[in-house]
Amino acid sequence: MPELLTTDEAAEYLRLSERKLYELVANREVPCSKVTGRWLFPRTALDRWVSAGLIAPAALTQVAAPPIVGGSHDPLLEWALRESNCGLASLPEGSEQGLRRLTRGDVLVAAIHLHRLDGDDERANVETVADAPGLHDAVVLGFARREQGIMVASGNPLGLSDMASIATSRARMAQRPAGAGAQLLLLALLARARIALDDLKLAKPAFPTGPDIAQAIRAGRIDCGIATRSVAKSAGLDFLPLVWERFDLVMRQRDYFGKGPQALFDFIRGPGFHDRAGELGGYDVSDAGTVRLVN
Repeated sequence: MPELLTTDEAAEYLRLSERKLYELVANREVPCSKVTGRWLFPRTALDRWVSAGLIAPAALTQVAAPPIVGGSHDPLLEWALRESNCGLASLPEGSEQGLRRLTRGDVLVAAIHLHRLDGDDERANVETVADAPGLHDAVVLGFARREQGIMVASGNPLGLSDMASIATSRARMAQRPAGAGAQLLLLALLARARIALDDLKLAKPAFPTGPDIAQAIRAGRIDCGIATRSVAKSAGLDFLPLVWERFDLVMRQRDYFGKGPQALFDFIRGPGFHDRAGELGGYDVSDAGTVRLVN
């Protein structure tokens, strides 16, 4: 069964008549979203709604998402979540998975950095959210611009410089899970260089985060991988810069003014956050806390 249910699918799933379901929708008593003129119902949110046993209509207006930031991993974000005392936990699984969890109501915030095979990467985050089914009420908040590149062992022993050199040298290359921002960037870089993914000597399985890639390089299990400058710097590895990217936070409009998110947003607008970004390296946080999109 799909994660987003249509009206007839949701009625069957809840064992209600469509008429009764429309009454709940009209009274804002069931979790749903209107997209391009039709109602969609996140199945996970419906499960929580039923499990909660909320019978009184007034109590059914919203099902709160758990205080979790899903999506992509980032060292500066991880530090800010801890130091801001916002009470938000972290669940780094990749940008696209973060958006899927946000749509289903599994997380409160999704951290994303998206890339395209062609087109404007600068607008990729906001345009993806603007067009995403089930996120018509989303807000995109700027967190930072980050420097991404190729992370290699100290001294760059294989003399790597770009995707072509990685392919020709048969260097052991890390990959990230499908839908992770770094994996999307890898695919975009290969497409622009007209190199097939199969031309690389890819290490398996996929590495969950940049620090996992750094550890594998330090241990000699792989030769290189896509990561941020901050990850390479903290691991004492060499870094070959490639691109600057947008790293943004996405949430529902109704959650933007919540206590946890507001504590985080206030913190990232402060001087301590800017100082930490400078220490880590590879960040531009001049737009931190800026609203980039209101759907």
